[in-house]
Amino acid sequence: MAVPALLAKNLRFPAVAAPMFLVSGPELVIATCKSGMIGTFPALNQRTSEGYAEWLTQIKAALGPDDATYGVNLIVHNTNTRLMADLAITAEHKVPLVITSLGAVKDIVDGVHAYGGVVFHDVINARHAKKAADAGVDGLILVSAGAGGHAGNQHPFALINEIRQFFSGTILLSGAISTGGDVAAALMAGADLAYMGTLFIATEEARAVEAYKDMLIETTAKDITYTDAISGINANFLTPSLIANGLDPAAAKDPHHKIDMAHELNTEAKAWKTIWSAGQGVGSIHEVLPVADLVSRLKSEFHAASEAFAAKAKLYGL
Repeated sequence: MAVPALLAKNLRFPAVAAPMFLVSGPELVIATCKSGMIGTFPALNQRTSEGYAEWLTQIKAALGPDDATYGVNLIVHNTNTRLMADLAITAEHKVPLVITSLGAVKDIVDGVHAYGGVVFHDVINARHAKKAADAGVDGLILVSAGAGGHAGNQHPFALINEIRQFFSGTILLSGAISTGGDVAAALMAGADLAYMGTLFIATEEARAVEAYKDMLIETTAKDITYTDAISGINANFLTPSLIANGLDPAAAKDPHHKIDMAHELNTEAKAWKTIWSAGQGVGSIHEVLPVADLVSRLKSEFHAASEAFAAKAKLYGL
């Protein structure tokens, strides 16, 4: 399926900058949209619903008629006591794209559709994808092995091929997508858009502290630990940040280390502030760039990869 018309307008690169907890703010969203990609942020990155509304106002005021559109991430989980208030604000501002996590609920999807918005939901397997499809979402974000943040453990090819058999909506592919060539490969594999996170932490506009950005430059895939010890849900983290917080990566699945996410979201937030997430694509990060320069590089890499593929296909008469 093509990208929904509401999102395709002014989209000059087929990718979404993922909403990253404690990292994505208005500065990153605005710069991303102005570079021709869809920029997003989690509503909970603002500490209050009032602050969330202020961020939406700021973003809308900064974006012009030639800029790509934006979206927000809503956590659909019973620990998010702000959900309904934030949904009402989302509807009031007519946010073009809503990304739902930790629950696909038809009433939420219907609420966004009522004002003309689009809903994408992130999933890690076919079972979750079927539930989201039944809820009426417009697109699925396939969070495959190697993705930053909460991630699955399935190979992207296996995941996309299985889900495409029953879902005809928009598909976004996530998981260590770190270059323009990776974006081209995602589209070749059947995705409509790529979903990129870790790479955008290492930008000037991201709200990550400098030590976090430096660690991204210094690490590679071998420095990523996949564990459910932080929030009770498997996620990828930078191993040096686990060690710095007194956690033994080898024992990261020890149930005594786990934070009870059902207790309160604020508890998890405190952990993520000093235990830093990243995907396995960190080995492709070598410097901190302005978003505009990063997206420009991604576009050049995409074109180079596309031309190289066409040349290789020609060798085989394809």
